[in-house]
Amino acid sequence: MPCVVVNHHRRRPRAAAGVARAADRALAALGRPGGEVEVLLVDDAEIRRLNETWRGVQRRTDVLAFPMETPGDGALVGQIVISIDTAARQARRVGVPLAVELELLVTHGVLHLVGYDDRDPVEARLMHERERAVLGSRAPAALWRGLLG
Repeated sequence: MPCVVVNHHRRRPRAAAGVARAADRALAALGRPGGEVEVLLVDDAEIRRLNETWRGVQRRTDVLAFPMETPGDGALVGQIVISIDTAARQARRVGVPLAVELELLVTHGVLHLVGYDDRDPVEARLMHERERAVLGSRAPAALWRGLLG
């Protein structure tokens, strides 16, 4: 199976339902159906530690993506880390189920793995447009409220 989900979040053990399917859908939509992705679900404290260790940013975030080099056929391989705590807050803020927010974050992470970057406002807009295209009708416009200028 192209996606493996590891849930380290004790308070929301069922949050992982659908995450693997979302990653598989995103990989297929991006032309990488043979990709292998691990999605790690953590709490805010863990994602803050990872963000500081790997990016030098001393705050929590919603999603981190770590592309990995692979020899051979060039299949996409990587790890996505999602804070369930942050995802739940964001879902409440925009009024969507946690599962919908998680699908967006998985898609966002897969886009990072294939090279999208949202640090620049123009690139962020392109990334959010691609997210909308990948998610289609499964994701309401409210998911991007406050993200686009």
